[in-house]
Amino acid sequence: MPETHATISDTALDAATHHRLGVELFNATWSLLEVPDRNADQTDALIHTAHASRHHWALADGSGPENLARGEWLCSRVYAVLGRAEPALWHARRCVEICEATGIGDWDIAAGYEAMARAHLVAGDRVAAREWATRARTAAGAIAEADDREVIEQDLDALHIG
Repeated sequence: MPETHATISDTALDAATHHRLGVELFNATWSLLEVPDRNADQTDALIHTAHASRHHWALADGSGPENLARGEWLCSRVYAVLGRAEPALWHARRCVEICEATGIGDWDIAAGYEAMARAHLVAGDRVAAREWATRARTAAGAIAEADDREVIEQDLDALHIG
């Protein structure tokens, strides 16, 4: 599993509190992603809630590599929505690395590949975006739950890269 130590004492909060905060901050990030015409303060909050969620998941009770990968995926999505290619690529790459290093498949690896496609598109690299989208579509075909598969497919369709 990747190194996930915080710079603050791991005993400052108990693991259950980290879990609760990880969930609440993840949900707060999604709420902020849905705000049309965010102002600068909302954009700052969007970035900080995504990173805070990922941080708390790293210290949460029962957290595993899936939670870490999903946290990286969320950070990548935030930066892609904001049009910031470099951090979007960084976090998408971390999501894929965590999934591949720990053998995570299903929705998580497909989402990681979709995040790579989205980040490359934001960076203006349509060729790489298409390659990652192809990988994501292939991985999505192996997702067990039809609803989860549909989420990835809709995200890929929304990219309009073929």
